[in-house]
Amino acid sequence: MEGWYPLLRLQEAGADVRVIGSGTKNSYHSKEGYPMEVDAAAADVSASDFDAVVVPGGFAPDNMRLHPEMIGLVRDMNEAGKLVTAICHGGWVLASAGVLKGKHATGYLPIKDDVENAGGTWVDEAVVVDGNVITSRTPVDLPDFTRAIIAHMEGRPAGTEDLPHENSGVGNVRTGG
Repeated sequence: MEGWYPLLRLQEAGADVRVIGSGTKNSYHSKEGYPMEVDAAAADVSASDFDAVVVPGGFAPDNMRLHPEMIGLVRDMNEAGKLVTAICHGGWVLASAGVLKGKHATGYLPIKDDVENAGGTWVDEAVVVDGNVITSRTPVDLPDFTRAIIAHMEGRPAGTEDLPHENSGVGNVRTGG
C-alpha cells in the first residue's frame, strides 16, 4: 500500500510518476502480491530527472538500502533541495542517504532509533514536514501523507492540504521499489 497509494494519488493529481528500481528486477511484488513494474533503474536516472522522491514502506526500504545507486539518488535529490519523502520503514533509506541529520521526522516506531542515530529528531505524528523532507508513520496515515506531498509540490504551505487548488500538475515524482 505504501507504494501503490502514493503512486495512484500522485497520478490523479497530474504527476508524471515513474517507478525506479535497483536494476535487479523488472517488477516488485508487495507482500500481498501486487506487482509494481519498474520504469528505470536507479543507475540510469539522476536527481535532475525528478521533482520528488517517494520512498515506500514495507520490505522495499530494507532492499533499497543494499543498492548504492538507490541511496545515491535519494541523497542527490535531497542535496538538490528537491522533495524527499518516506513512509513507514522508508525512513531507513533517508537515514542511509544522510537526509535526516538535523531534521524532524517520523516513521514506523521500530525505526525511531535509526532516525535518531542518523541525526534526526523523532516526532510521533501522522505526517512531519521539515523543509524538503516529508515523513509519515504507517499505512493508516497514507491520506495525510499524500495530501502533504501534493500540497508541497503545488507550492502550498503545510497545513493547507485540504484546500482546493488550481494547479493541474504536480511535476515528476519517483517512487522506490
